[in-house]
Amino acid sequence: MLELLGLPPQASAHAAQIDDMIVMLHWLMLVLFVGWSIFFIYTLIRFRASANPKADYVGVKSHTTTNYLDVAVVIVEAVILLGFAIPAWAVRVNAVPPEDGATVIHVIAKQFEWHSVYPGPDGRFGRRDASLITSTNAIGLDRSDPNGADDIHTINQVNLPVDIPVIAYLTTMDVIHSFGITSMRVKQDAIPGMEIPVWWEPTVVGAYEINCSQLCGLGHYRMRGALTIMSQTDYQSFLAEAGAQLAAD
Repeated sequence: MLELLGLPPQASAHAAQIDDMIVMLHWLMLVLFVGWSIFFIYTLIRFRASANPKADYVGVKSHTTTNYLDVAVVIVEAVILLGFAIPAWAVRVNAVPPEDGATVIHVIAKQFEWHSVYPGPDGRFGRRDASLITSTNAIGLDRSDPNGADDIHTINQVNLPVDIPVIAYLTTMDVIHSFGITSMRVKQDAIPGMEIPVWWEPTVVGAYEINCSQLCGLGHYRMRGALTIMSQTDYQSFLAEAGAQLAAD
């Protein structure tokens, strides 16, 4: 079924759980589609005008094709909702792992770019101020802040280590955007005035694409970023090189 649906590869720890729900919903829709199609064809034949020249205004009195089937569909949907969807939602939204032992980044959406900020060796994020925004400082990062002097800032490129939980704090500097990584089964709106955490654990090294899943203006189609999942060694090398480049500048 996964192949028939054309779902992208599973590249995060929770991807299989999301795909299982998608598959169950499609099986339910398939059963309903086939069942109601058969019933529709049956009624066309059984109650055709040539076989029933006189209309019957009493109608069908059987509950098999009405109440019982409706109850069965409601039960199946309740099982999917209560047994799978709500528990998965609770884990993804309410069970954010502790920052100790996780990779923590800030992701700032801005028409039409994805900006990511990594804390430097001090492990703390610096202050951002809209009054500091310039052509070379698109997110207003305050380099005079001791916590922000060593912060690493990238545009449309996010690098993360594999097999370690990632906590991304999403914000936006203008309109509503939506941070989406299909292979990771990650999607979260970035809303003005809010900082929203989204977390996942990447499990497959490789290159992936970040999309904006919310229409955000004329340049929405080109609001794409690159996500690279790498080994812990390569990730530390990336941080070291970016830090050295920052010090040189």
